[in-house]
Amino acid sequence: MSTFNQDFYRGFDAIIFDMDGILIDSEPLWWRAEIEVLQKVGVPLTEEMCLETMGTRVDEMVSYWFHRFPWQGPGIEDTANEVVECVSHLVATEGKAMPGAVELVGQLEELDCILAVASSSPGNLIDVVLKTIGLENSFKALFTAANEEAGKPDPAVYLTAASELKANRNNCLVFEDSAAGIRAGKGAGMTVVAVSPLGRGVDIGDADFRVDSMFDCLPNSAN
Repeated sequence: MSTFNQDFYRGFDAIIFDMDGILIDSEPLWWRAEIEVLQKVGVPLTEEMCLETMGTRVDEMVSYWFHRFPWQGPGIEDTANEVVECVSHLVATEGKAMPGAVELVGQLEELDCILAVASSSPGNLIDVVLKTIGLENSFKALFTAANEEAGKPDPAVYLTAASELKANRNNCLVFEDSAAGIRAGKGAGMTVVAVSPLGRGVDIGDADFRVDSMFDCLPNSAN
């Protein structure tokens, strides 16, 4: 019997999804945007280097590289905004749902599970993503780490989600794909599923479960 059956999901107060790399295949889009924008200010960014800040808030990502490669010109806020604008355009024109994501959300809706999104991305980008992949009406609430004092790996956004959803934080399920996100979910006391496609080299840390794709998490219809 699959672990991820109907009873498993019904046992949680809330099920919270990270967005980038979980609901939408946007990590490569983020890397393209980060490289394009930051190379203009002299940061010799590569895809491999982008992994160092994967899952973190965009302003914290820009600040990280500014301290590594200080530049003259646009400040951290303006640079971060430019990255977000670039990602928004790429998502709207090229964005595709992660394999199994739409199917999993749909099946959990049928089970009347309370679903939410807790992302490092700003709220306007969350809206663009959900509309692009057709899930704009699937979640009870959307939470962004942009509204917190610190982004992932700080657990703040997950703690806020549990509080606003009136859910026991120790009885929430989280889907994450980055080391920072996994640390945030575990730091909030939640059960974490690390969705780590083969070959991505993601450090799953203390995640409770590890799967290769969202298809592995579909409820067992026989239960």
